[in-house]
Amino acid sequence: MNLPNKITLTRIFMIPVFVLFFYLEVIPYHELIAAAVFALAALTDFLDGHIARSRNLVTNMGKFLDPIADKVLVSTAFIVLLTRPSIFEYDHLSGWGLTAAGICVALILARELIIGGFRLVAVEKRAVIAADKLGKIKTVVQDMTIAVLLATMSFLKESAGAEKYFAYIGMGLLLLATLLTVISGTNYIVKNRQVLLEEEPSEQEDKQ
Repeated sequence: MNLPNKITLTRIFMIPVFVLFFYLEVIPYHELIAAAVFALAALTDFLDGHIARSRNLVTNMGKFLDPIADKVLVSTAFIVLLTRPSIFEYDHLSGWGLTAAGICVALILARELIIGGFRLVAVEKRAVIAADKLGKIKTVVQDMTIAVLLATMSFLKESAGAEKYFAYIGMGLLLLATLLTVISGTNYIVKNRQVLLEEEPSEQEDKQ
């Protein structure tokens, strides 16, 4: 197993560590620790890809593991954040914040499931799909959103004075991340719509 794949596996193993610190309230500032673990795991996404491309170490295992690690990390983070309604119901966000957050997370997860199915069809047809820059931007904004929301949890608990700004910034980033997620998913399918087209039967098949 090469270095990029080891880094990808490390990211997968960091997911339960992130969840553990998220809920381990006996540890002071456990939310900030969880945020640090998540940020480190997210950074490995860029690291393993850079090493694999620069050293020509791209493998089928890496192509399989890398997107799974990314999606599971982000999906897990968004889901566990929804178990802490106080992040989304602070001050003026109360009443609609949690509902909006739930809809946003549902859209984000739906997009990943749809694109995952789309990629399976592409693999079956042996279609080569280039990486999408908009998708990378979406990933960065999602990671920033999760990090800010985790920090918001800590500020709300400690009453540091900046909690209001973090709550509003976090919700704003979540809305932006959702918008980019929907746009990038739609753009991905439209650009590669040939994958969904039915193949014309050959003359030999017609005669049969």
